Amino acid sequence: MPFDHNDHYHRLLLNHVPPGALTALDVGCGTGRFARELAERGLRVEALDVSEEAVAAAGAAPGVDFRVADVTAVRLPEGRYDVITCLASLHHVPFPTVTALRAALAPDGVLLVLGCYRERSAADRAVSLLAVPVNAVARLCVAVWERLRGRPRPAVRAPVRPPTMSLAEIRAEAERLLPGSRVRRLLFWRYLLVFHEDATR
Repeated sequence: MPFDHNDHYHRLLLNHVPPGALTALDVGCGTGRFARELAERGLRVEALDVSEEAVAAAGAAPGVDFRVADVTAVRLPEGRYDVITCLASLHHVPFPTVTALRAALAPDGVLLVLGCYRERSAADRAVSLLAVPVNAVARLCVAVWERLRGRPRPAVRAPVRPPTMSLAEIRAEAERLLPGSRVRRLLFWRYLLVFHEDATR
């Protein structure tokens, strides 16, 4: 059933896009739904993904440059992007990749990570247990809605890798590599990391 946890949090992410932002980098863009939403807000978006199938499915969109690329293997221009987003993609690369993403932020730019974490604590298991029935209802509602519209989403095989870092480890590494960042636990097995680059650096 086509309920996408990442899509569910698009509005939350968009609320953190700085007013007046012009340029964005979407890392692990998949089929490009969030990159399109950024472009609809007037941003020029570079969207990267290692999956040729996903980028092919993304097709073309005004204001978006889709490319097959591994963010760990490309040289990102320093100080270019007002917004950098990673939706369920950071756990596919070493966490210190955030240092290269930080360097690519423009002054006053923001890094937004919608990430996955490994469940280890009692709190993790409690939130996971709470999410199960909510997830089931949401999946059913979305499936019914898409059937009524008659427009099911095309299936695309995206690379899948289980997260290895716990939320506590992510918070510790974020504080070390992205001082001043905020990490917030979300319901559907996700966390939100927000980092603002200081214009005076």
